Amino acid sequence: MNGTFRNGTFDPSALTRRSFIAATAAGGAALALSGRTAFAQSGETLKVGFISPRTGPLAGFGQTDGYVLDLARKALASGFQAGGKTFQVEILDQDTQSDPSRAGQLAKDLINNQGIDLMLAVSTPETINPVADACEAAGVPCLSTVMPWEAWYFGRGAKPGAPSPFKWTYHFGFGVHEFFKTYVSQWNLIETNKKVGVMYPNDADGNAIRANLAPLLAKEGFTIVDPGAYETGTTDFSAQIALFKQEGVEIFNSFPIPPDFAAFWRQAAQQGLTRQVKICQVAKTGLFPSDIEALGDLGFNICSAAYWHKAFPYKSSLTGVSGSELADGYEETSGKQWTQQLGASLSLLDAGFEALKAATDAKNKEAVAKALSTLQTTTIAGKVDFTNGPVANVSPGPIIGAQWVKAPEGSKFTLDYVVTENATDPNVPVGVKTVPYNG
Repeated sequence: MNGTFRNGTFDPSALTRRSFIAATAAGGAALALSGRTAFAQSGETLKVGFISPRTGPLAGFGQTDGYVLDLARKALASGFQAGGKTFQVEILDQDTQSDPSRAGQLAKDLINNQGIDLMLAVSTPETINPVADACEAAGVPCLSTVMPWEAWYFGRGAKPGAPSPFKWTYHFGFGVHEFFKTYVSQWNLIETNKKVGVMYPNDADGNAIRANLAPLLAKEGFTIVDPGAYETGTTDFSAQIALFKQEGVEIFNSFPIPPDFAAFWRQAAQQGLTRQVKICQVAKTGLFPSDIEALGDLGFNICSAAYWHKAFPYKSSLTGVSGSELADGYEETSGKQWTQQLGASLSLLDAGFEALKAATDAKNKEAVAKALSTLQTTTIAGKVDFTNGPVANVSPGPIIGAQWVKAPEGSKFTLDYVVTENATDPNVPVGVKTVPYNG
């Protein structure tokens, strides 16, 4: 198919796959009702809620969602076929503003006032858990991704060894075991004394990681130096820094929100901790280029882990785009550097619409929930399989070791995000070797 938008008019003479992706943002509004509805020619309407943090402290997670939703609406513009019917599709996207209370309120509005058929929730416990709880209480099927599954499952009241208490809510993606495999793989690439200074917050992520990941790392021969949980919004980290220096830690690991890590890492540099750290492994804040760029020179060589990378060798089942096409299209359209959230949010749409397609009746909530419980598909972020999870209602997924390095000369961006290990998905190609933070 050839053609593109020129001066607001569709020109069928020159559309490549890449220009199709870039043109979506420009043409998406023409294909959507108030930017929300993908039209089919006839049939019933499927309403899908999509809740994510677009503003506030967690805004990095939602930065690319507008672009991804435009791609989805474009793909759904001619209708969605499920159960022998062609449906119109209305995607109702909402911004939590990084507020858990607001997330729950938005979910209830979509359920009670908008009559959604399926809820999709993405990024962090602050967004996903209150949305999932609202859906479970109301009997509405919900699918989510991008938070440790333990924080989703146990954080919402499930008990180890007991049957799942959830009928309507499902989650796919990485867990503590994936972090463990990735961290051990990545950390063993550099010689250290194996002393790990950990700074885990007093929240769903931090508590799940402390309870489950730290013991696994200790069994693997790493010495865990833990000053205890800190509260989000802490501004003085002198006590933690002093302990890490005293213990001689050469690996640092944290799961902080951006303002907390920025305050800590600048203080760590001022007080000399960064000079002894060989590996700085940061989750959450370490995910997106804007958060790392904000650190200036202190951001170079920070290690991270990617639940999606443009090097992933999979295509979107909903839109057909590859990882490189998705990243390149976003950069061309927005002028901003691609982020791993692109593939994660699109994978949620991929899996959600595959579940609707697999349901015996896409308008029947029981049927959609049943389809979720047995869903097996491949998204742009890899496999989703709810028939073989560590617990019911969960499908584990990869998280790949990566590092933020200085971009090559001539690059239009400051940083390059490179793959350094692939223990949780060997299909993802490794790009370069990990380099020491203080090297």
